[in-house]
Amino acid sequence: MTVITSDSRNRMIQSAALLFRENGYSGTGFRDVIEHSGAPRGSIYHHFPGGKDQLVEAAIAASGQRTVQILDAVEGASPIAITTYFLDLWRDVLVRSKLRAGCAVLAVTVATDSTDLLDHAAAIFRAWHARLTELYVAAGVDPTTASPFAMTLIATQPLDRRKSRFGDAPHRARARNLT
Repeated sequence: MTVITSDSRNRMIQSAALLFRENGYSGTGFRDVIEHSGAPRGSIYHHFPGGKDQLVEAAIAASGQRTVQILDAVEGASPIAITTYFLDLWRDVLVRSKLRAGCAVLAVTVATDSTDLLDHAAAIFRAWHARLTELYVAAGVDPTTASPFAMTLIATQPLDRRKSRFGDAPHRARARNLT
């Protein structure tokens, strides 16, 4: 008898997020997630009885939350340090994956027709925006400048692996002039 644990659920969520980054929403199915996570086949239906959308929601929520938590590392930093850190986060994803991975949240956003998933992805992007804006304001940037700059930074990142060649010099230059 197979014992179904929350460890299986967590492995499936993490695997799904990684596979969405690498293969996109449409290119990732339950079979892929089961194979990648090593979870028992029946456990995916146990933990995600709502189907693929339920798994997708959990995977992008985990990715979104992880990004917000990672940004805690630059609490109290200068605007240029915050900008550099954020740019380097995405550069690291691209480098470590040899340009095969992008953003799991964006991958779902561009491929799903589900309004619930689109709303969830939008909430994640709003959370990133809010956290970056908060960090910039704490660093002395006027809120009317910090908010649009944070949005631009998120929107122009190489979140899609097809946009692998990017320059971050304009963002760094603008960050120097924020305060």
